[in-house]
Parts: sequence; structure tokens; C-alpha cells
Amino acid sequence: MFRKTKVCTGLMLAFGGTLALGVAPAFAQQQLERVEITGSAIKRIDAETAVPVTIIKVEELRKEGITTVEQVVSRLSAGQQAQGTSQSVGLGTGGASFANLRGLGQNKTLVLLNGRRLANNAIDSSAPDLNMIPFAALERVEVLRDGASALYGTDAIGGVINFITRKDYTGGTITLGADSPQHPGGKSTSANIGFGFGDLSKDRFNVFGFLDYQKQKELTAAQRPIINDRSIKTSPTTSPGQYNQGGAVQNPSYPTCGSPDGIPLGTVTTDANGNVLYTSQDCGYLYARKVDLIPVTERKTGFIKGTLQIADQHQLGLEYFISQNNNATKIAGVPYGALWMNPGTKYYPGAGITPLPSAFTLDPTYLPAGAPTGALPGVIKLRWRDTFSGGRQEATDNTQQRFIASLEGAVAGWDYRTGFSYNENKLTDKLTGGYTDGTIITPGVLNGTINPFGDQDAAGAALLTSALAKGTLFTAKGQVYTLDAQASRDLGDWFHAGRPAAIALGAEYRREKFQEIGNPPFDTLVISSTGFDPATDNEGSRNVEAVYAELNMPVLKELEFTASLRYDRYSDFGNTTNPKVSFRYQPAKQVLVRGSYSTGFRAPSLYDINAPQTYTNTANNWDDPVRCPGGNAIPGVSPSDNCAVQFMSLIGGNKNLKPETSKNYTVGLVFEPVVDFNASVDFWWIELKHQIGGLADTTIFGDPTKYAGLFHRAPDGSLSTDGSLCPGVNCGYVEDTTMNLGGVKTSGLDLGANYRLRAGEAGNLTFGFNGTYVNKFDYQNEANGAWFHNVGVYAGGVALSSGGGGPAFRWQHALSANWARGPWGLGVVNHYKSGYIDQDPSNTVGAYSTWDLYGTWQPIKAVSLTFGVRNLFDKLPPYSNQSATFQVGYDPRFADAVGRTYYLRGSYSF
Repeated sequence: MFRKTKVCTGLMLAFGGTLALGVAPAFAQQQLERVEITGSAIKRIDAETAVPVTIIKVEELRKEGITTVEQVVSRLSAGQQAQGTSQSVGLGTGGASFANLRGLGQNKTLVLLNGRRLANNAIDSSAPDLNMIPFAALERVEVLRDGASALYGTDAIGGVINFITRKDYTGGTITLGADSPQHPGGKSTSANIGFGFGDLSKDRFNVFGFLDYQKQKELTAAQRPIINDRSIKTSPTTSPGQYNQGGAVQNPSYPTCGSPDGIPLGTVTTDANGNVLYTSQDCGYLYARKVDLIPVTERKTGFIKGTLQIADQHQLGLEYFISQNNNATKIAGVPYGALWMNPGTKYYPGAGITPLPSAFTLDPTYLPAGAPTGALPGVIKLRWRDTFSGGRQEATDNTQQRFIASLEGAVAGWDYRTGFSYNENKLTDKLTGGYTDGTIITPGVLNGTINPFGDQDAAGAALLTSALAKGTLFTAKGQVYTLDAQASRDLGDWFHAGRPAAIALGAEYRREKFQEIGNPPFDTLVISSTGFDPATDNEGSRNVEAVYAELNMPVLKELEFTASLRYDRYSDFGNTTNPKVSFRYQPAKQVLVRGSYSTGFRAPSLYDINAPQTYTNTANNWDDPVRCPGGNAIPGVSPSDNCAVQFMSLIGGNKNLKPETSKNYTVGLVFEPVVDFNASVDFWWIELKHQIGGLADTTIFGDPTKYAGLFHRAPDGSLSTDGSLCPGVNCGYVEDTTMNLGGVKTSGLDLGANYRLRAGEAGNLTFGFNGTYVNKFDYQNEANGAWFHNVGVYAGGVALSSGGGGPAFRWQHALSANWARGPWGLGVVNHYKSGYIDQDPSNTVGAYSTWDLYGTWQPIKAVSLTFGVRNLFDKLPPYSNQSATFQVGYDPRFADAVGRTYYLRGSYSF
């Protein structure tokens, strides 16, 4: 627990006046409690540090209407969030949200709870899900904006975020809240209750707990048409469906195309000389109009902690929390891209029900090699979206729990801490509506029972109803068992600097397990509508052993050095040793210079190593470089199957991966010319090598000659567009399994400033500023490949790793002002992201700046009320043509579609 001093209090600003912009030095040496700060294992005065640490007081964040950990992390200027809850829509992430400091990827930011690791998200084992952290129990968040593998081991390349709960609590509290957007959709409610009893100093024990409930309602694309209408991205799989016989594509509803969700395209196909071969009367389907912009989410969290003072200097602690996150999403109906219909059937074009364009004829002898068993001469190939069965609905039940038994205290001059922890993340993914059994759909279209060109008759409706498939798709579970121990002590004033040297020693043992298992009986039915491999049975485990040491040495009154070293041994890929050295120089009472150098690493996750090889769609639409060069289909092939479509891609793990490695450098200046003003600037440089991931499809399709070996074609020479063909002898796909890729070089600076104006009876005003400027973010899409620039430019490669691409924002900041007088308070916060060149460079995404306003009133000590408005000026997200998410017209990873939102919070303590 921090004791507030003039120094500490003056620094806690920026998030509504609560963000410490790099915990500053103790300019005025005072008798403060010695505590352990994130980034060091040595207990010290809380204001003394040689590395940039940001402290966020959660109580103040609640005044801004923040109710989730995801919201907290998304406001860090040093972050480049690449995956949030909304990306679960269509992407099967389970609603997970991840931290991503410096834009290096979610798997290179270490997330801790009370200084100890959490289990990684069970879907991909890359990082802990922020949504599972018990927000109601938090007291503060400490963000180390520097590499820390020398202390914490793997994943701490981009930095460390340590979520810290209350140490003890007595009494009770109830808080209720509601968020109501001005426009339809997206409402949310929250409630939490806390209790505690026992005084450690008097009763020698304390027990406290918190229960938290949050409900986020969906926001649909139809509720924000102004956003969705800015994009005309379409799918070639339409409703009504369209057909071909290897040449021109015809849609019987052309040119109305089943409006309002379809639009006419009229694709012209030319030869190499520009001569028109044929014109297709095809349509595009506006699939994004059927997706959720924000999914339904329900979170329930319970946290309980008990502490027993077993002796004057020893405490036994027991801690348990459980979080349940239920996420439900909806997207457009199932697209079937490889259906066939025989001549002579009821809905065959020209048979009477389905019209045949007057200028178009069908070949009665057409029977290609890829046609299914039972196909007859004259067969047509179809693409059809099943809108009859409704949108595809998916629900994920995600449960995280952790138990810790710890013992800490002091003995023989040593401060010690030791503990055992068990972490578990378990996830169940279920299909709850709209998915269908392809083994029923495919023959139903072939024999003419199902009408892909219009309304269904009784027989077609009955067959489609019978094809509906609901059930569990897969389950996944990650487990981590940990034993840890560390101790620190003063060693004496070796260099007569006026402060003693200090040392910390530590050891850690972890047992990690990961499992993902499909549900073959059900998965087999829906493979054509999900692409999920029924044979998925992925398991892995490993042991990790580590020892580390840290030595702090004051060599002059004004100068000290800190050195740390950690050795890790992994049972599945080897060992690694990582050092860190830092200095702190204070030539005057008001000035501090600090800096550090370290190496870091990220071990390949169990998922990286053991993930089964499965088939999915490419992230973007592409032209087949052989069958549709330059966007022009060659004679005899269908443009709708070969041009501007998503092809099947093989992804999976690799047991021969090496760890990612890094070098981190920082140097900074902090100064406090007067008591009520301080400012800081920290320069940082990071070099990353051997990044783990799959080649971006932009790389593979960008140079198909170089990567010709990654194109595996079906016997007829095609690449598949439908999951029902993969795996199988007729599957054509692009190979994109996990490997060690190229590197990243990034650098920039963090800026901060805080000022308090004491206005006497008029109250106090505090101002905070916190910004990050990225000078460089260069990356390679492959080992030893070309370097690409990502600052202010959308990139589909390894930048924002594991997040599907994106920009490295040149500039981000949070600017705040707060006034307080007696029971009243008022605050305003501005959040800003600079613009960038879009995924399609023809567009430049505008800067995104929003303002939040809030007021507080505490009429009596036990009651507090907060009313606020987020996005005060109802700022629309800037337009983006990105295709990494199912939401279109903007980028939901970096901007909010909800708009102006009013919120109210009320708390009662007893």
C-alpha cells in the first residue's frame, strides 16, 4: 500500500488525474514505506526507480465510467491494441481481449495479477484474457514500459502490466451502474458488492471479497447504418445464389440482386489483350449488414482473499478468484461456395421457375472433373448463402480461476515471499443457430429440393430446417501450476553513497498444460459451414525452471546502478539467459536521469508448438495468380471461384520453433522544478528477432512466383473456396503454418507532464498529459526479407502481431483536467490517435479524438455518485477500408462505434 506524499500525489494524473507518468524519483527524501514496484524484486521507497513505471489508481478510473480491464488498457498511450472483445464477431476468438504494449503483439506483453502469472487464453495460448481479471477488486495498475525478461522471464519484451488488488479491506460497499448510448443499441449495466472484516493489526486476520456482474448488450450494424453504409465490401456468395459453367456468372435476380442486401456488379472478363471475353451478370452480397458491431457479453467475477498474521513479521495468505465470460456473436448466414445443381430439376435455370437470361445459354454437355458424384451432363456450379436458416450464431463460455497460497514476511534481515498457485482457463465454443449440416444441403441443392434462387416451398423449408445444427464445436483448457520464492535484503553502504546496496534472489517452477479437443460427431456435420477440423485433438505440456538475481548498487550519492540476470530452462526447446542493467542519476534535487539495457525472449507457446494443422479462409480476398492473373479469369474458369475471393489456407503448429529474442534500450529524464509540477520524457528502442507467426497472405500472394511451393492445387488446378473440400483429395490450399519469421525494429518516446493548481476556497485543479510518439516501426514479413515501414501505415504483416495487421500509430495521448472542491468534482479527458494510410492506400484514415466529461458528488462519506458522458461530441469512427475484421466501414480495434454515451454510477459504503 502506498503512503501518499507530495511527490507521489503530484504524479498521479492523466487518466482523470490518476496516472503516474513514469514513477518519479524521491526528489525530497522522506520516510516512506518500502514496497516492491513492478520491474524490481527489491523492496524500496515507492518513488525510487530507474525504469519507467506508470501507476493507475483504479478508483479514479471509475469516475470516467470505466468498468472493464479492457477499457483501462485500451487507454494506455504506449499500447497498440490489436484484439478486443468485438473481434469475436466472425473470428472465433471467444471474446478475448489482450494487452499489446509497443505494438509488438499480445504475446509480448506480460500480464500479472498481484505479481504472479495468469493462465493464458485457452484458444491460442498466446496471452491472458483481460476480461477475466477481477476489475471490482483492483486497487491500482502498474505498467512497466520496458523489457523485463531478466526478472519475469518469457513474454515481457514489450513491457509488463501488473494488476494489483486491495491488500485488505473492512466494511462493505455496493456499486450500481448503467451506460446508455444516445443512439439505439449497446446498452450496458454493472453491479458489484464488496465485503471485508478483520483488522490485521488488532485481530491478526483479514478476509474480504468482491462479486462483480457486467452485461453488455449487442450493437448491430443495422443500428449504426451511417457507419456501415460507408463501405460496399461484398461477398460473391449471395442470396439469391448465382451460377456458372466455368465461364460467365449469372444471377437470376440481376440487377436487383435481392436488394437491399445485394448489389449488381456486372463483371467484365477480358483476355491478355484487353478483348472482352464475356460479361457476367453477377451480384455482390453486403454481408457486413448482418454482423454485430459489439457482441452480447455477460461477465461474472468472484474474488476472495484471506490474510493471517501468524507472527509479527509473517503473513499467510489464501486467494481465489473465478471469472466467467459468456460471449455471443452473430454474422451473416452460411456461405456455400461449392454447390451443384443437375439439369431437369425443379429450380434449374430455364426450367420455368428460375428464369434464364435471353442472351445466355447453358451447355447440356458440361460435366467438369471436379463435379460431385451424381452430377449429370449440363450441371451448373453455384454459390449460395443460406439466409433461410438465419445468421450464424456462436456462443463461448469462458471460465478462468486461480488459487494462491502464499507466505511472506521478514526473517534474519531478509524480506521474503513464496507461494503456490494454480491457474486454469477453460473454454467451450458452441454453435447456437444458423449453422447447417452440409451433407444435407449439398444433395438438397443437387437434386432440386432446395431453391438457391428464391423462396423455399414446403419441401425445401423442411429440408433446411432438418439441416440446422446446434452443438459444441470444441473445448479448450490451459493450466499453469507455479511454485515461486524470492527474498531481498540490504547489504550495506559499500561505496559510502548514503544508501545501502541491496540484493534479491528468486526461483520459479512452472508446469504448463494445454488442450484443445474437437467434437467429431458434430464437427463432421458442420465442416462445410465452419471449416473446423473434426480431428482436432491438440495437447501439449512442458516444465519451466528459472532462477534470477538482482543487485542494486548506489556508487555515489547521486548515482546508482542495478543489474539483474535470469536463467530459464524449458523442457521442450532449451534454455535462455537474459541480463538487464540500469542506472539512476540525480545530479540535483529536481532532476533525474535514468536508463536501461536488457535482452528478452518469448518462448513459443504450447499452441505455437502443438496446434493441429487445420484449414481456414485467407484473411483477404485474392485473385488466383494462375487462373485469374491480374483479375481476369482465364477461359474456361469461373471468375466467382477464382477472382477476388478467399481461398483455403492451411495453418498449424511447428515443433521446431525457436524463441523470439529482443534487445531493449531506454533513457529518460524526469524533472520537478516546483512541488506541484513534474514532467518526464523517456526514449525507447526495441529490436526483435525470430518473430513467431504465419506468413501474411499479403506476402504469399504478393509474390506467387517466389512462394510457388506454398500453393497446393486440387487435381483440376484450382484453389478451394469452400471448407467442405478440405481436407480431401479435391482440396486446393495455401500453406501458411507457423514458423520463425523476420524481425521488428521500433523506437519512440513517452512524454508526460502533471500540474496541480491550488486555488484555495475555489478548490484544486489538476492537469495531466500522457503521450507516446513512435518514431520508427519497421518489420520483416519473413526471415532475412525486405524491411517495411509501419508507422502511420496499415500493414498486413507481422506488425501488431496476432492481430490481423494494422497501423503503428505515430502519436497517441491522453489529456486530462480535474477540479475538486469539497464533495464536488468535475473532470474532462481527451483521447487522441493520429491518422494513417489505410489498408487500401487510396484512403487515409483520419485522426480519432474523443472527449469524455464527468462529475462526482459525495454528499456524505458513505455515498458517492458519478455522472458522465463518453464521446461528448458524438464523434464517428474515422472511415477505414480494412478487411481484417467482419465489421466494415471503420476499424473496431481502434475506434468505438457506440457514439455518445451517458453513464451513471452510484456507490454506498457501510
